[in-house]
Amino acid sequence: MNTEPLRLRLLNDYEVVVAGLRAMLEPFDDRVRVVEEDIRSVSGRRVDLTLYDTFGRTLDEQRDLGELVADPATGTVVVYAWNAGEAAIEGEGATSGVEYLDKSLPAAELVASLERIAGRGAAPGAEAPRESPGGRLAEPQSSWPGREEGLSVREAEVVALITQGHTNPEIAASLYLSLNSLKSYIRSAYRKMGVERRSQAVRWGIEHGMLPPRKGER
Repeated sequence: MNTEPLRLRLLNDYEVVVAGLRAMLEPFDDRVRVVEEDIRSVSGRRVDLTLYDTFGRTLDEQRDLGELVADPATGTVVVYAWNAGEAAIEGEGATSGVEYLDKSLPAAELVASLERIAGRGAAPGAEAPRESPGGRLAEPQSSWPGREEGLSVREAEVVALITQGHTNPEIAASLYLSLNSLKSYIRSAYRKMGVERRSQAVRWGIEHGMLPPRKGER
């Protein structure tokens, strides 16, 4: 059995999201090792798996995975999304060879799922996440734009897509939400942001890092 850590590439347009994923996976670096972080592009370094976080990406952008899959250095592409089952159904026929994992998975289950996708079981003697002094599992949480301002990750994803100029139907489809649920997230986010109108939310989003950098800016 191959006991070398899986070589993993993290992909998202937001640096804070990628840094949060790295922190979440660090306790498992004997099993999964992050060797590259990048905005979505053709890679120059061969990896076993590419974990593609959909934060801030519309449904149409999530379907556009052909370039990644065609890259011989990218390994298996794993889309990391809310409602991964629905995302997989939407993606069927668009791009073959793509796996889907749900963002609700705890870090330990995420790592085990990545190992399964790569055709490995857990490494012999693999340790569980480190425990805190109180005996509870000490799993670092991921991060996202707007977290320090009190936005939940779902609220932040909604605001990021609003800031990019997407409509409510586009956002609801991308996040697999009903329009009523989406409007609830918008109301909650607006209260935390201290805004009332969409134009104010867009301005707030621009000021708080909700726009992904354009290529060449990182």
